[in-house]
Amino acid sequence: MATKNGVKETYYESAIRKGYDRRDFMKFAAFITAYMGFEHTMVGQVAKSLETTYRLPIIWEHYQECTCCSESFIRSDHPMVADIILDNVSLDYTETLMAASGHQAEAAKKATMEKYKGEYILCVEGSVPLGDDGVYCCIAGKRLNNI
Repeated sequence: MATKNGVKETYYESAIRKGYDRRDFMKFAAFITAYMGFEHTMVGQVAKSLETTYRLPIIWEHYQECTCCSESFIRSDHPMVADIILDNVSLDYTETLMAASGHQAEAAKKATMEKYKGEYILCVEGSVPLGDDGVYCCIAGKRLNNI
């Protein structure tokens, strides 16, 4: 997550740092408002939210799945996945895209969960098998019901 002197960066600050002007930002706010199905009168509220909301960390878990959602995401060309990951979100943990693995990856996930408790987005790809006490899927040597 981009920070300036230890202070988290908002979506608006990130856009300005990248060279977008206020007009571009307001166009984006209008687009997001329409995309979410809100009335045009809510553009101001969406803009204010983007001005004051920090980029949220994301933990992307993979359970019983074929990774096709991640593969589709990785191969997108508009917007490019690198732009999304590097400029728009803080993807702190994902087994498919992160360089770390094993104990280092699990430590990164745990650190994000502790530092941003209640403030991160959890994406789950695939089914979550909980039958028979979670024996059908283990991650990092742990059953899903113990994670």
